[in-house]
Amino acid sequence: MIATDIDPRSARRVERATRRAESAAFNDSKKRLSSKGATIAAIVIAVFWTIPTFGLLVTSFRQPADINTSGWWTFFAHPDLTIQNYTNTLNFTDTITVGQSFVNSLVIVIPATLIPIAVALLAAYAFAWVDFRGKNLLFIAVFSLQVVPLQVALVPLLSLFSNGITIGGWAVFPGLNLNGLDGSFGRIWLAHTMFALPLAIFLLHNFISALPVDIMEAARIDGASHGQIFFRIVLPLARPAIASFAILQFLWVWNDLLVATIFTSGGNFPITKLLTDLSGTYGTTWYLLSAGTFLAIIAPLIVFFSLQRFFVRGLLAGATKG
Repeated sequence: MIATDIDPRSARRVERATRRAESAAFNDSKKRLSSKGATIAAIVIAVFWTIPTFGLLVTSFRQPADINTSGWWTFFAHPDLTIQNYTNTLNFTDTITVGQSFVNSLVIVIPATLIPIAVALLAAYAFAWVDFRGKNLLFIAVFSLQVVPLQVALVPLLSLFSNGITIGGWAVFPGLNLNGLDGSFGRIWLAHTMFALPLAIFLLHNFISALPVDIMEAARIDGASHGQIFFRIVLPLARPAIASFAILQFLWVWNDLLVATIFTSGGNFPITKLLTDLSGTYGTTWYLLSAGTFLAIIAPLIVFFSLQRFFVRGLLAGATKG
């Protein structure tokens, strides 16, 4: 009789073998990059990347008059710190408050990260392990969508969401005049999902297709369906790749201004839109931007440091294939 489930011991053995292979690939890359020259180069690059950020941090605590008249490096000669910039930023109100815009960004970025990952995982598994006619041609078509500039699709997509598609008087795709979440959050979720799917499918496909063939064949022999293989084998092993793309997508959506400005309005604006308003009329309060910037990077820092242990493993995805 054919078993209807996967042997847990076999799955654990394959998972341990995969982790050992990933660890070996990581150690090999570490050895190649741990020479004195590479270390010195990394330190120099880190210093050059850190100096502007440190200058922005110092500026956020300086007096407005000092910010307007001198560079941040003069702080060391004449230190004068204040938290007034942060107080003014938190109390700033244009269309919405800073707190509301921060919440809006979270409402936008969480679904706009989770939805494309869920869809891309299913598509990547199908392209990697399911045989169907035209698979290679369809994968090439999806991959080629990455070269389409985002700006080219904005106006047609906005028209599609507003007017829909009508053929012969029949609404093939109705307009998405969504009012369920205080405006048009649904539109921006769909927009970010569409823009993220080509890269997400490509990256996750590279990882999933690199999983050991033996475990897939053993699961099929044991009678496992595609659903069982996907949820019990692929998902646990694909966590590094999922975390890597989640970081990239989260940062992209959180820092996005163009798509958010087009597909949201009024009380739905994210924090990036508020940052553009902090400078005030004719840029008279531009010094508040430094404080607003550091308030805006709190969430990305939390996400990155929470998932960074998976990041390198995800970037090395596919290095163990074969």
